[in-house]
Amino acid sequence: MVKKILTQQVRELLHDENVQIIDIRPVDAYNGWPLQGEEKGGHIPGARTLPYKWSNYIDWIEVIRHKGIATYQTLIIYGYDLKETQDIAELFEKAGYNDIFIYEDFCNEWLTQKLPLDQLARYQNLVYPEWINSLLNGELPPDHSGGETVIVHAHYRNREAYLSGHIPGAIDMDTLALEAPETWNRRSPEELKQALEKHGITSNTTVVLYGKYMNPDNADQFPGSAAGHLGAIRCAAIMLYAGVKNVRVLNGGFQSWKDAGYDIAYDDVPKHPVIDFGVAIPQKPELFVDTGEAKIMLKDSGSELVSVRSWPEFIGQVSGYNYIRKKGRIPGAIFGNCGSDAYHMENYRHVDHTVREEQEVEEIWRDAHITPDKHLAFYCGTGWRGSEAFFNAWLMGWPRVCVYDGGWFEWSNDPQNPIEVGEMKVLEGD
Repeated sequence: MVKKILTQQVRELLHDENVQIIDIRPVDAYNGWPLQGEEKGGHIPGARTLPYKWSNYIDWIEVIRHKGIATYQTLIIYGYDLKETQDIAELFEKAGYNDIFIYEDFCNEWLTQKLPLDQLARYQNLVYPEWINSLLNGELPPDHSGGETVIVHAHYRNREAYLSGHIPGAIDMDTLALEAPETWNRRSPEELKQALEKHGITSNTTVVLYGKYMNPDNADQFPGSAAGHLGAIRCAAIMLYAGVKNVRVLNGGFQSWKDAGYDIAYDDVPKHPVIDFGVAIPQKPELFVDTGEAKIMLKDSGSELVSVRSWPEFIGQVSGYNYIRKKGRIPGAIFGNCGSDAYHMENYRHVDHTVREEQEVEEIWRDAHITPDKHLAFYCGTGWRGSEAFFNAWLMGWPRVCVYDGGWFEWSNDPQNPIEVGEMKVLEGD
């Protein structure tokens, strides 16, 4: 039976391990955006995000199980809309949950009384469809100080992904503009300068990046061509390194735009080059390390090299790529588990491709001894997955995070570098 609960009762249950608070508002509100004019955005401490939108997915119950929400727990559900809150409560009832409360007073009491809220540290760098749409309508969206904005549809060797439908006004950018196929590392400072200027981007430009997920298949010649949003986050990381001060990513990529029901354009938007990027590149060299620095980090007890690869790649069953021959891992690296393969990031994303909630990522990382007190370099095969994991940590406000750009591709191509295969020894305390 669904019951109502008062604000004071919610406060008393905040730290009860048998209670799970569930926030059904859009994930962007959960992260920190005040979507309905709140003085401050964010979520009740300890709440899990379960947007109402997801209730329309056929695998909704699998999402619940994946989040570890157990039937023995007491559930407290809140959101912006009472009807939606009641709908979710009924879904939980049908799924066998018996102790369910609806918290109706989140907006008119919790927010107005300025009770504690948690936020993603850099939630402003994850924008939502309405934010972009207001920009297209000539309005100044929240946390935008004005000035030039460039919306970028990123892809790898796949302009058709762009021409088959994109956000109105968006230009396309091939990831090859920012990374070199010989090494898959970021391009040289001079090359980055030229590429950014060609795309109309200066250090002061607000850049909004997104990509289109198109079901990557490892059997394709270029599987990354279908993993557009992963490529967009790779571009975001390189732009941060270069010195673009205001880099934003559309949370969930093109899928979020489609889900919001906004107009889709099919034209080829011309780029408007600029004369000068404006500052020397890189402005944030600490966001990337190369193989020499990675080797130093491996010997440092205060640093970790984090392999954001799948388990079969990590133990050397597969290389993960049709163009990488050697299999195995870098000795001393720890497992950061991307998900199923080189072109998927299930462990870092929700079912709708939005960035996975902070506490779930932290829990996975804590179990792997990946903690914010360390200097962390994330890597994968060629930089995309490592960049996305880095971006997660950067959004969370972790202070010393970077991408090891060379990754498995560069490491394994040098016969002088050691390689490990097989199961890892279990760390004490695991």
